[in-house]
Amino acid sequence: MSGKIEMLPNDEHNQKLIANVHPPDWTNPKPDGKYNIIAIGGGTAGLVAAAGAAGLGAKAALIEKNMLGGDCLNVGCVPSKALLRVAKAYAEVRDAHTLGIRTGGEPRVDFPAVMERMRRLRAQIAPHDSAPRFRDLGVDIYLGQAKFVGRNQVEVDGQVLTFSKACIATGGRASAPPIPGLDDIDYLTNETLFELTELPADLIVIGAGPIGCEMAQSFRRFGSNVTILELAPRILIKEDEDAADIVRAALEADGIRLELGVTIAGLERQGARVKARIERADGSHAAVEADRVLVAAGRKPNVEGLGLEEAGVVYTKHGVTVDDRLRTSNPNIFAAGDICSKYQFTHTADALARIVIGNALFLGRGKASALTVPWATYTDPEIAHVGLYPADAEEQGIEIDTYTEELSHVDRAILDEENGLVKIHVRKGTDKIVGATIVAKHAGDLISEITVAMAAGAGLGTIAKAIHPYPTQAEAIKRLGDAYNRTRLTPLVKSLFEKWFSFTR
Repeated sequence: MSGKIEMLPNDEHNQKLIANVHPPDWTNPKPDGKYNIIAIGGGTAGLVAAAGAAGLGAKAALIEKNMLGGDCLNVGCVPSKALLRVAKAYAEVRDAHTLGIRTGGEPRVDFPAVMERMRRLRAQIAPHDSAPRFRDLGVDIYLGQAKFVGRNQVEVDGQVLTFSKACIATGGRASAPPIPGLDDIDYLTNETLFELTELPADLIVIGAGPIGCEMAQSFRRFGSNVTILELAPRILIKEDEDAADIVRAALEADGIRLELGVTIAGLERQGARVKARIERADGSHAAVEADRVLVAAGRKPNVEGLGLEEAGVVYTKHGVTVDDRLRTSNPNIFAAGDICSKYQFTHTADALARIVIGNALFLGRGKASALTVPWATYTDPEIAHVGLYPADAEEQGIEIDTYTEELSHVDRAILDEENGLVKIHVRKGTDKIVGATIVAKHAGDLISEITVAMAAGAGLGTIAKAIHPYPTQAEAIKRLGDAYNRTRLTPLVKSLFEKWFSFTR
């Protein structure tokens, strides 16, 4: 079995977490015959693949060297969203005076209490991903480092397991950019950020992607002075520019300093603080000092130590190579989740694992490319997207029409005093939706209506027929359906209508 796992701080909540996801007294089972499937990696993809297979009656095993639940439970979605909830609550209290509510002064965040709450709730969720639960679901749980020792064999804790099929689901981890001096400072990543018990007075965030923006906004609202350093000329470079501009304005309104389009010339420790030397696009230089530095600038796949060569599995610096049916170069070994997908989200890992179950155990022909994948960045406001961006459509030779509705025109958003927009892209001359972006307080929830429509082949015209409760912000989506319908009223159609109405008067 693998070595002892520790989580800081070593309080009752983290002890409860570890007791579930890597029990110190866990005894690995003794293999008894060939497994139908072995999942390697105990994050979302591995858990779903193993439990799904066992639930169908297959003999299934799962191997995890660290903590079951993977990044999502332990150092990703769960702890980060616990912090985001507090950050949003703070902003609501801070801004309550604009609604006529008098709170008696500036609210103050008790950071140790915030982090203790996060650890408590994470531990509360942990039983869902626990070793005992999955054992009870019929999965053989092995804790330890997995290593392929043949094309259909994997070793763990001194035991060799034989499989008919396997699923590599080892995920990824934070990567650090090549910045001079970075290795000489005690920088934070998502894997260590949630260990903090004291609020940094000053925080540098390297990277203006989803994690960087989410955590920068949270820590600014908690009370840190936050500076974001980003090589690209704008934040959230992969998102719709209009949408990203709305979030940028929100970050700046919170008091976050944005240094965009900069190169970090170097980092150096100065006593208890860190100094970052930056060069801007215009050639000017500046220095930023902070107590802590959070690196949120990319991820890399966990392929080391797996013996992939022994199994005949091809991989690159981007992860394990798979075809559209998630098969690796070894036809009996599949992969799912961040280790092989460009869509590095928990919900995508779940969906890919379900494809693996069908393809590996039932000779299915499910394709990853058939998935309609939405995602969201949980800043305040949120950005959510599904399908193609205009640049993607152009690259694929797809002509589109774009319909946009500003939330400033939607009654509920006016009453909520919220900014945002909904953009929906359709194939030119049709109502077939190929992509959409939403910026709103709850954009991550709103995007699901469009995702369902795309998956079901329902177009904007169908959305216009659906009655939406009034007043809701989702009315913006319906309005775009109405906007599409208005384009069908061509001059010819209108003239025919006029003749009809004249005849029927």
